[in-house]
Amino acid sequence: MKKTLMVAALTGVFATAAHAQSSVTLYGLIDAGITYTNNQHGHSSWQETSGSINGSRWGLRGAEDLGGGLKAIFTLENGFNIANGKLGQGGREFGRQAFVGLTSDQFGAVTLGRQYDSVVDYVGPLSLTGTQYGGTQFAHPFDNDNLNNSFRVNNAIKYQSVNYGGFKFGATYGFSNAAGAFANNREYSAGASYNWGGLNVAAAYLQLNNGGSTNTGGAVSDDFTFAATRQQTWGAGANYSFGPATAGILYTQTNLTGLTGIGATASGFSAGETFASNSAHFQNFEVNGRYSLTPALSLAGSYTYTRASLNGVRPNYNQFNLQTDYALSKRTDVYLQGVYQRVNEGSGMVANINGVGGASATNSQVAVTAGLRHRF
Repeated sequence: MKKTLMVAALTGVFATAAHAQSSVTLYGLIDAGITYTNNQHGHSSWQETSGSINGSRWGLRGAEDLGGGLKAIFTLENGFNIANGKLGQGGREFGRQAFVGLTSDQFGAVTLGRQYDSVVDYVGPLSLTGTQYGGTQFAHPFDNDNLNNSFRVNNAIKYQSVNYGGFKFGATYGFSNAAGAFANNREYSAGASYNWGGLNVAAAYLQLNNGGSTNTGGAVSDDFTFAATRQQTWGAGANYSFGPATAGILYTQTNLTGLTGIGATASGFSAGETFASNSAHFQNFEVNGRYSLTPALSLAGSYTYTRASLNGVRPNYNQFNLQTDYALSKRTDVYLQGVYQRVNEGSGMVANINGVGGASATNSQVAVTAGLRHRF
């Protein structure tokens, strides 16, 4: 009897120890709001919106301690529309992220699956569209530099280094998965960042070959922004925090060759817009800042000037963004934000703020959103 009790007790101890070495976390974010747009195809609009700042999602994140500073890790993250309950990212079950890998305290992490590229990882946090201080509606025209992660990379292997005194770097490669066509719809990117005191600087490069091509099993499929033979995006930025304030600057550039159209999920045009020319070029210049008036109340704003060449014209975009946010608790906040976009007259282009659901009938557009976010 005593042996039985001892075995039971030891089994409980070892089970507890094993449980302590492994963890699985359920997490999520819900972003819902009401958006007024002054002009969508010639008419004003009131809409209930999902993800005006951050896309609604839930996910599972886990880790198992393998000993010696090595862990097995995974993330499965689902995106959805809170307004109608539909899956996001083309109806994928885990469309935002889905990967598994190993991480080491000494050597960094290697992961495989559907993941973000290096521009999103390193440059995105320096732009308001890549943060909780602006998000979806603050994206640059067409989200041409993918700072708002309009697409993810399938079949991706990613490396991320440990933090070397504030310096980090990483790279991603997305396989085409096509026999005899290694470069047909592949992706590769690399980036680095450095943090010292209140200073943060980062730079990254991304290249897609035949993104959105007929090879639908490749690195970027139905959620592509541009259907092009080659897309090259690079960017760099810096921000500095002093007390309750943070100020930043950012530059990104995207070059496209063999361009045939824009994807159904991209901003700026109607789905499947085609182009007369086979190349395009974007330069984005952003200045941004945020300030915590109190621990609960914050203000954030940015201005982006985009110089472009596409479809035989040279449009220039001016976009002004402003947000105020109030935290009701550590997990729940309410926000009010406004966006104004204007394209130079004579370019033949119409304004289209990312995520509002429709282009303007003119060269300007205004959107105002009042919303609620809850994290769990």
